[in-house]
Amino acid sequence: MTKDLILNRKVKKSLEVSWKEGIPAAVMLGIMDYYLIPYALFLGAGTHQIGALVAIPHLLASIAQLFAVQVVRWAGSRLRFLSAGTFLQACLLIPMALLALRPIPYSVAILILLQALFKVIGNLIGTAWGSLMSDYLPPHRRGIYFGWRSQIVGAAGLLGIALGGSFLFLMRGIDPARGFFFLFLAASLCRLLSSYLMNGMVDLPLASKSDADFTFFMFVRRFKESNFVKYVLYVAGITFAVHLSAPYFSVYMLQNLKFNYLSYMAVHLSAVVTGLIAFPIWGRHADLAGNARILKTTSLMIPAIPLLWLFSENMFYLALVELFAGFVWGGFNLCATNFIYDAVSPEKRVRCLGYFNLIQGAAIFSGASLGGFWAGHLPSFGRSPLLALFLISGILRLAAHFLLSPNFQEVRQTAKKVSSLKLFFSVVGIRPLAGENQEWGIFPRLQTREAVAFFRRIQNWAGKKNG
Repeated sequence: MTKDLILNRKVKKSLEVSWKEGIPAAVMLGIMDYYLIPYALFLGAGTHQIGALVAIPHLLASIAQLFAVQVVRWAGSRLRFLSAGTFLQACLLIPMALLALRPIPYSVAILILLQALFKVIGNLIGTAWGSLMSDYLPPHRRGIYFGWRSQIVGAAGLLGIALGGSFLFLMRGIDPARGFFFLFLAASLCRLLSSYLMNGMVDLPLASKSDADFTFFMFVRRFKESNFVKYVLYVAGITFAVHLSAPYFSVYMLQNLKFNYLSYMAVHLSAVVTGLIAFPIWGRHADLAGNARILKTTSLMIPAIPLLWLFSENMFYLALVELFAGFVWGGFNLCATNFIYDAVSPEKRVRCLGYFNLIQGAAIFSGASLGGFWAGHLPSFGRSPLLALFLISGILRLAAHFLLSPNFQEVRQTAKKVSSLKLFFSVVGIRPLAGENQEWGIFPRLQTREAVAFFRRIQNWAGKKNG
C-alpha cells in the first residue's frame, strides 16, 4: 500500500472524526455563546460590564493572533496544539461555573478574566484548526463539506441552546445559581469530550516557505494591491458595525422586555434552525458561484436585521426576524472562512488566519466598547436606548457594505458569474441557477432529501460501531 493511499485514508478518517468532534464542541459553544451574557447579568453585571465581557476578551484574543505561528511551532504541530488548547478550555470552564455557587467580590471581573483566557485559547484553536482542515480538502470540496459539517454541528448547537434554556427555566424557582453552575460544568465536559475525539485526527506537516514569514505591518501595507487585505478590511467593517449592537440583543430581551429563559431561548433558536437548513444550501452555491458573491449578497441583507427589531416587542415577531437572520448569517459566516482557504496558499494560512482574526478581534473590541458607551448615553428610542443603538448599527452595516464590498474580488477561476438577485432567487428555490438541480432551494423537497441523507449517514456510522 502506497504512502499516498495510507495518507488519503487517514485524511478521510480525520474528516469523519471532525464532524463527530464538532458535536460536543457545538454543544459547548451553544452554551457559551447564548448563556454567558445571561450568566453575567445573574452575577450583577451592568451594561458597561456586558460590553467589557465581549470587548476585552476579543481584544486580547486578537493580539494573541500575532503569536499564532510561534505557538503552533512551539507546540510541535497543529494537532498537538489543538489537543492541548481544547483541554485547557475545558479546565477554564470549571472555575467559571464555580462563580455561581457563592457570591464573591469582583465576580463579574473574574468572569471577564476567565472568558478572556478562554477566548485567547479559542481563537488560536480556530486558526490552527482552520489551517489543518483546509489542508485536508481540495478547494472544490470545501463548500460542500463545511456546509454539511456545519449542518451537523449546528444541530448539536441547537441541542445545547435548547437544553440550556430549558434547564435554566426549570431551575429559576428552585436554585438559579446551581442552574448556571451545572450548565457551565456540562459545557466543560463537552469540551473535554471534543478534545479526546480530536486526538483521532491525522496531523499534517505545516508547509513552509521563505516568503511565508511576514509581519503584520507588512501585511497591512499591501492594502492597495492585495485583494485579500481588502477582503479582510471589508469583513472588519461589517464586524465593527455588527458588534455595536450584537452583545445587547440579549440584554434588551432579558432586562427591557423581561423575557424568561424559554422565550429568550426560542428567539435565539429561530436563528440557529434556519442557519442549520441554510448551511449546505449556501455551501453548494458557493462552490458554484464563488464565496465572494455569497458574501456580497448576504452583507446587503445583514443591515436589515437590527432595523427589524425596532418594529415590535412581540416574541413571535422577533423569532421571525431571527429566522431571517439565521438564513443570512449562515451564508456569510460559512463563506467568510472559505474565502480565506481559497485566497491564501497553505504555507501562509496560519499566519494569514492569525492576522485576519487579529483585525476582526480589534473590530469586535471597538464595536462592543463603543456600543457599551452609547448604550448608557443615547436618548431613549421607544422603549429603550438600545433601540437607538440597533438603528445606528443597521445604518453602519449598510455603509460598510457599499463602501467596502466593491474593493475585493472572487479568487476562484471556476466560479460562475451571477448577480446577487439571481443568486438569492436560486438559494430560496424560486429560480435555480441554469443547469443546477431544481431542489437547491429551501423548500420541503430539499429539506426531506437532506434529512434522509443525514440520518442515513448517522445510521451507517452507528452500524459500523455496533458491528
